[in-house]
Amino acid sequence: MDPTAAKLIGAGLAAIGVIGAGIGIGQIFGSFISAVGRNPAAAPHVTQMTWIGFALVEAIALYALVIAFLILFVF
Repeated sequence: MDPTAAKLIGAGLAAIGVIGAGIGIGQIFGSFISAVGRNPAAAPHVTQMTWIGFALVEAIALYALVIAFLILFVF
């Protein structure tokens, strides 16, 4: 196998983590909207936990993207 092709395949496989993060972010905010719709009084506490969860999931997406770029441009 050509090394350039292997790099492209590896970067594509590393970028799969971004798909999972997108699904996770959608579920986080979908659950947030559902929770606030059921109990509006709990919105401040739920909002804080939602942003923490969003930040953690987004960090995983950024890590996957950085690994894909490292495979693509460094190795």
